[in-house]
Amino acid sequence: MKATQILRAFARAGKQVRLVGDLNAGVIIALDLEGRLFTVLGGEVLNRVNPEAIAGESTVQSYLNPGGDGLWPAPEGTALGYQYSTGAWRVAPGLRAARYQVIKCTKQSAEVLAEVDLINAQGRGIPTLFKRSVTVTPGRNAVAVRVVESITCLGRTPLRRTDCLLAPWTLCQFDSGPGCEVVFPCVRKADVWDLYDDSSDAQRTWGDRLCRTATNGSQRYQIALGERVPWIEFRDPRRGLVVRRQAGPLAAGQSLIDIRDAAPDTTPSRKGVRYSVYSDPANFMEIEAVGGAPAVLRPQVELCLKVTTRYACS
Repeated sequence: MKATQILRAFARAGKQVRLVGDLNAGVIIALDLEGRLFTVLGGEVLNRVNPEAIAGESTVQSYLNPGGDGLWPAPEGTALGYQYSTGAWRVAPGLRAARYQVIKCTKQSAEVLAEVDLINAQGRGIPTLFKRSVTVTPGRNAVAVRVVESITCLGRTPLRRTDCLLAPWTLCQFDSGPGCEVVFPCVRKADVWDLYDDSSDAQRTWGDRLCRTATNGSQRYQIALGERVPWIEFRDPRRGLVVRRQAGPLAAGQSLIDIRDAAPDTTPSRKGVRYSVYSDPANFMEIEAVGGAPAVLRPQVELCLKVTTRYACS
């Protein structure tokens, strides 16, 4: 989609956006659509775009996945996740209705925030502040997008990990199809595991100290990658597009967590996820990065995840 087209779509829907950089190399922040980020290079939007989500509104009956790059709370499922507070999977109303405000802005950067009330699968309510600090650096046929993702608990009392598990989680979506794949450095197969059904035989290949996993739409799957994996890279030969994501180090006292989309009667595993790859038969995919969680979630302490995503087109 052309950048001018998506801007017109937001204008028709009466939804606010903020442009960081420009339409040659920049990011469109959808303030009224979950604060999603849409990266632009050479006038083209590189992320997946769902026009229905721009024109409409998600409801309890139907979630319109916007595409782009979103900030969500982890974990998704298990007894401490945020998508099963009613027992069935749903995107939390506080998340899908979030309206972000711009609190800082320059030509190449912006900081936006929104209040998001969360409820975990145990019924515990957690008032939070979501913040996304975005910096754009243009290059030759490329653009680097550095985002500091943060979630701050606004509650009054400290919460231990047995009662509350919380980490920032960023999900970056793309259209995909034949020939598309994700590549990452990895030599230990134990550092890669499935979060749904087994996909290893059909999707993954190993060689030259790299793992390649197909995101061609042939199977719905999600794999988790451990802390030894330094980066992940989506490759779309149809568009000559290469997108690499790299997360910064965890803060002292934090550790990786189980982000699985598991039933609410499931205890979270101690096996923590650093990156994740999701592939869907509807011909879209996600490259995801996850931050860490502290042993005790304290009021007003900011949980941060620093991610640099470099987009390049040949």
